[in-house]
Amino acid sequence: MAKGETSKSTQVPAALQGHYDEIITLTDEFCKQHLNKEYRDLCRLLTAKLCRKRPSPLVTGKPQTWACGIVYAMGRVNFLFDKSQKPYMRADDLCSHFGLSASTGSAKSTAIMKILNSGQADPEWTLPSQLANNPMAWFIRVNGFLMDARQAPREVQEEAFRLGLIPYLP
Repeated sequence: MAKGETSKSTQVPAALQGHYDEIITLTDEFCKQHLNKEYRDLCRLLTAKLCRKRPSPLVTGKPQTWACGIVYAMGRVNFLFDKSQKPYMRADDLCSHFGLSASTGSAKSTAIMKILNSGQADPEWTLPSQLANNPMAWFIRVNGFLMDARQAPREVQEEAFRLGLIPYLP
């Protein structure tokens, strides 16, 4: 896959379908109560991606711990814990919903982020409604110089999109 391209699939190996179902039941309910459908969809995609890892980390540990870590990781990417954002939630409140301490939720989230080689504002895991506002989704390198693809000539934008370097044509 090209940089910036993601596997937007919730397909999982048959052997891991039960793990997937258990975890997304928890994340879906949490997102319905406290977040939104965009978070729900990202949590489903992330859970499926973790199921497809070889070996999948989801085969060990409790579903509640994984569900918390998955929501927490998506919250970190999308600044859920920043009061200026909507939705907003405190990290300890998120973790307590799953019956975990904040340190356990944070540690699981960090492990997930490491598996994904991801971090805050990662365009692959940005809420779709926030992608246009995420500068990380638009930076490309042209002749060795970093630039915002939205400011590039149309033919450069089209090539960057074709290569999967930007999420859509601005």
